Amino acid sequence: MSRLSGYFTWKRADLAWALLLLVCTLGLPFAISNDYYVNVLVLMFLYAGMASAWNIIGGMAGQFSLGHTAFVGVGAYTSTLLYNYAGVSPWIGMIAGGLISMVLAVIIAFPAFRMRGVFFAMATLAFGETVRILLMASRKYIDVPYGLSINYEPGLSRMIFEERTSYALLTGGFLILVTIAAFVISRSYIGAYLRAIRDSEEAAVASGIAMRRYKMIALLISAFFTSIGGTLLAQYVLYIEPTSVFNMAISVDLPLMALLGGIGTIAGPIIGTAIALPLRDILLETFGQSAPGLHLVIYGIALIVIVILLPNGLIGGVRSLRNRFTSKPKPQPVPETAP
Repeated sequence: MSRLSGYFTWKRADLAWALLLLVCTLGLPFAISNDYYVNVLVLMFLYAGMASAWNIIGGMAGQFSLGHTAFVGVGAYTSTLLYNYAGVSPWIGMIAGGLISMVLAVIIAFPAFRMRGVFFAMATLAFGETVRILLMASRKYIDVPYGLSINYEPGLSRMIFEERTSYALLTGGFLILVTIAAFVISRSYIGAYLRAIRDSEEAAVASGIAMRRYKMIALLISAFFTSIGGTLLAQYVLYIEPTSVFNMAISVDLPLMALLGGIGTIAGPIIGTAIALPLRDILLETFGQSAPGLHLVIYGIALIVIVILLPNGLIGGVRSLRNRFTSKPKPQPVPETAP
């Protein structure tokens, strides 16, 4: 293990993971020709990026947020409104949405960070629902339709493409960007402080860590990247409405994907997304027509079983097996014999 610029540590295994990520995000879009599977790939990259963004505050800092759908919706609505009514490029609207989400994160942080555990989760869940309700109520005073459509006019400046492969590369780049940010944070002193806060807030404060400052940093970064994911989602489906982008299911899916792969790890949210999204689509294709709703029941049961069997996620399970088979048995003391 060596030092890079004195700011974060680099392990040899990180290079292998980085190469694997690059091959998947830059190679798979060209290797897959079936339009359906490319669509699954786009959604996997997008949700993996947003789950990794959630993992910065939920996994590294231990602040289990259930309100990230608010940031997804803000990103989607900000870029779409600016594009439809002001002609602003989604590339600019994407940044504007991220900044607005950071402002909202500051607002929710002051009361929410006073709570812990399930109370923090419920507070963030209420925050996400409040933003959705306020948006619905504002339609009485602002002439904005319930659903917003984005005209299909392909162009790089409009972030609209003719082929799904281009969307796969775009969302793959988003996943790479979030992963780099998460890696740098995790390997830096900020990541060490966040893990200390996650393990014991009292011990972290006693050791001189500015707990609120570093939790705020994690939440701001997480909100910004999640909001960017909302813009990418809007530009991909070209239609948004409050129930789609301010959907509570998003707030549940993101932490669930991180939990499945390994919460608090860099690769965990990516692996969890690679499990959860295809599983849900396969079940929907199998039971969606013959027994509507049954796929959700099976999906929920399957995820519960996985979480019970692997409480530390897939990465935690692999580590436990590796330690079990590689650990050397402790030498037994030789009993003393009578002279």
